[in-house]
Amino acid sequence: MDFLLTDEQRAIGDMAGNLFRDYCTDDRMHAFDEDRQPFMEDLWKTCIETGLHSLSIPEEFGGSGLGITELYCVLKAQGAALGHVPLWQHQLSAACLAKFSPEVHRELVEQAAAGSCILIASLHQLSSSNGPGLYLRNGKLQGRAPVVELAGQARGLLVPAETDAGIRLILLDPKADGVELAEGIFTHGLAVADVCCNNVSIQESTILPKSALPWLEQRAIASAAALQLGVSEEQIRRTVEYVNDREQFDRSIGAFQAVQMTMADTHIAVEALRSALFQLCYRLDAQLPCDSEALSTRWLSCEAAHLVGHKTQHVHGGVGVDLSYPIHRFLYWSRYLNTLLGGSGASLERLGDWLAKNDTLGWKYDLEENQIDC
Repeated sequence: MDFLLTDEQRAIGDMAGNLFRDYCTDDRMHAFDEDRQPFMEDLWKTCIETGLHSLSIPEEFGGSGLGITELYCVLKAQGAALGHVPLWQHQLSAACLAKFSPEVHRELVEQAAAGSCILIASLHQLSSSNGPGLYLRNGKLQGRAPVVELAGQARGLLVPAETDAGIRLILLDPKADGVELAEGIFTHGLAVADVCCNNVSIQESTILPKSALPWLEQRAIASAAALQLGVSEEQIRRTVEYVNDREQFDRSIGAFQAVQMTMADTHIAVEALRSALFQLCYRLDAQLPCDSEALSTRWLSCEAAHLVGHKTQHVHGGVGVDLSYPIHRFLYWSRYLNTLLGGSGASLERLGDWLAKNDTLGWKYDLEENQIDC
């Protein structure tokens, strides 16, 4: 498998990296913590000016029409800088509408591509043991979708709901009659809201086909994992700098074997995630089946979020829990992304269910087991 990026992909990643690094300085992140703004609006405007907000939206709707690998390059840079902007939620929502309901929602997708509105996809409810939380019966939507990112700032929300035909994606207007938002701030600083629905009228045109859900979920997993990869890489880089500079007993603590082994564990977790994620991005762009690849990447992302987050925090000692020092923000982001993907346990359970129903080595060779020479 070729892990090399094209010149265009590297250029996109470099441009995004420079943009996020220049904006998301430690001082500006501290100011964002204090201001309690819903998201970084100035950074979002810059993303719109540079076209980063519409990379995955088809060209015929005003976007760039690029693939998940290009989006991966941008999201990894966003994760490393901890940029609070809804890049993947916005453009994957628009791309999903463009693919599965192009005529009905053309105007909305074009507005999203122009940056004149925000669309949000919220799928972490699928990991809940209680189901998605929303129920559609006789054209009326009932229930509660918890912790939807930027629900109060979005024009439309793509949320899963139980219907007579199974779980389907519904485009919900957060300002529709019967919708109430219980707004708050997630631990890492992004605005969220519980979306409570009481007899909300739903038109048939806002219910997407059954195939839209796995299409969006697999790309959402790749996006969240790309963010986690960026978060973890920068978390490790900063921690290596710290343990090399911090001295104890007249030597840097990075020279102690226990610290070296701890950091080696974090490196292994990140490299495992990188390999699985890159394969997932490749298969998504190549239109290949990737059910097991998505679930494997999801589990590895949750594992890296927990392992890297806590081990890097641990070797910082007391400095790591000082909120005036920046490393805690990376742990907050890792916890957010872990919650977004449902956690290791839920991810492993879904992967186990898939393996129990598919008697192949799908994620590795796409061949029946009895075709592999031992």
